[in-house]
Amino acid sequence: MTTFFKPTALVGAVAAAMGISATVFAATPTTQDIITLDPVVITATRAETKVNEVPVRISVIDQKTIQQSPIADLGQLLQREAALNIVQSGGIGQQTSAFIRGTNSTHVLFLKDGASLNTALDGGASIPYIDLSDAGQIEVLKGPASVQYGTDAIGGVINVRSAIPTKPQFFVTGEMAENKTYKTVVGADFAQDGIYAQVRSQRLESDGTTVTNKDKNRASYDQKGYSAKVGYEQEQYGAAVSLSENKGTNVYYGGAQDFFNRLINVNGRFNFTPDLILNARYSNFKDELTGKSYLSYFNTERNEADLNLRWKFSEHQNVLIGASLNNADIESLSIIGKSKSLDSVGYYVQHQYDHAGVHTQAGVRVEDNDQFGTHTVGQLAGRIQIAPLTSIYANIGSAFKAPTGNQLYYIYEDTQWGNTYGNPDLKPEKSLSYEIGLDQKLAYGLSAYTSIYQTKVKNLIEYTYGYPDSTYQNVSKAKMTGGEVGLKWNQDDLFLTTEYAYVKTENEDTGYELIRRPRQSFTVTAGLENQTYGISTSVIAKSTSKISNSANSATLPGHATVDLNAYWNISPYAKLFTNIKNMGDVKYKTANYYADEYYINSGRQASVGVTFKY
Repeated sequence: MTTFFKPTALVGAVAAAMGISATVFAATPTTQDIITLDPVVITATRAETKVNEVPVRISVIDQKTIQQSPIADLGQLLQREAALNIVQSGGIGQQTSAFIRGTNSTHVLFLKDGASLNTALDGGASIPYIDLSDAGQIEVLKGPASVQYGTDAIGGVINVRSAIPTKPQFFVTGEMAENKTYKTVVGADFAQDGIYAQVRSQRLESDGTTVTNKDKNRASYDQKGYSAKVGYEQEQYGAAVSLSENKGTNVYYGGAQDFFNRLINVNGRFNFTPDLILNARYSNFKDELTGKSYLSYFNTERNEADLNLRWKFSEHQNVLIGASLNNADIESLSIIGKSKSLDSVGYYVQHQYDHAGVHTQAGVRVEDNDQFGTHTVGQLAGRIQIAPLTSIYANIGSAFKAPTGNQLYYIYEDTQWGNTYGNPDLKPEKSLSYEIGLDQKLAYGLSAYTSIYQTKVKNLIEYTYGYPDSTYQNVSKAKMTGGEVGLKWNQDDLFLTTEYAYVKTENEDTGYELIRRPRQSFTVTAGLENQTYGISTSVIAKSTSKISNSANSATLPGHATVDLNAYWNISPYAKLFTNIKNMGDVKYKTANYYADEYYINSGRQASVGVTFKY
């Protein structure tokens, strides 16, 4: 739950159009004006909607949680989501993958203010390199969303939404941690008469930790970046331009590489009438990796454009009609021809109904891919308030995932170890998902929820080993069946959030369990927070998981870690904070490297920090 002042009528149109989050304050608020509301999300419907009204399971990581440790990256924050399994191949700055509800890591779409951060070469996002210094909240959508966003969203969507400045301010934050880890963030905001601007600059350095259980060398990490945003908002129209850039060097097992990413995002909105709104967005995203230990580079440039019209044709119904263009250019010494272009155009329509506790959503998308032809996906979902404190929902949705550049065009030749070739004849992966859920509010600040789902994927793309030639093929079908149950409690300054997730994954052709998918996950966070001080602790526990697709696969042991976070607002202008990640210094294996060598986590990291603001 998040505390807001009662919003003005303009906030929905502003934030929905820009794809970013805002806290709006009513004029001269009193204590009675402050009420507790459910978070407002945009990812599931492309319109601002209360989280308890969307017919899907979606969770929100709020700004307070994001800012409690500037050193913590996106992967670390997502670990508190029991339905996700975050796999990091070592410590800070190392390759990180996210698995939602048992689907592949390439089945998760990462967005920042609606712009895709996934690379077209390997299909995932460079999670450690996503800067959060301007983030207002992170929305985690669990389930397919191809109708809204096209490819990459079989498993779900993780959308980082930046915050709209609401008042002028300046701040400096510094955090110092073990392993000679330091981060500084400097920021300034401006907001007046509909004009707003925001600037952030940040720097992170760390000696790092060991990457595998067989190697004693540390993997250092050095990163710096900035972001800037300017916008103008009025009731009838609005526009914003943002730019963010990050670059640095990270050492990994066996080498080092320079990385660079830059996102340019342009948004615009025009209200022909209060019931007829045109939205437009253009983004350019570059993600580049350049080898330092040997000659190599892996570059993606993605240009996206989206134009949609929302028409509220009756008091309780609206329809969204839109089109999107996605052009991805890839360059690498490891693909045939060293460069390729992957282009597609999508057309979508979505209908929503909202009245008397009934919320429905139905949509269809037609995607025209230059290489794979035309594919159609759909979604039907609804939530019903069956009692004042009880709602149920159900949804069914199809989705697809186009092959990545590496899967299509990769080339590696070695006379001793064998060759690996991409397969340009691959077909897109397709999925069908079903889900039902229940949300129940109880007395004394308690609320509970549960979800049950099943996802089936066909044309699953897998690496098939052969000697002398290996390749990628559509070889199997997969099924993921599971559910989540959660409990939340908030009373005065005290709070508790806990969730248990279960997922059983299966390759239906072989009967084997999919790798890196723990069947059981459990998280709990509890603490005390108010305007002056706060302290909280979190427990994250995972069961065992497989390391290979075979009958006699070894397993990664289960593990549990405990984190501690605390802060003290000394004055309106200064805050002290401390964080201890993995208090017990639990060492565990995260993934298999080769034979009996495994990637390992980074262990304990204690830090202290201070923020000065004016």
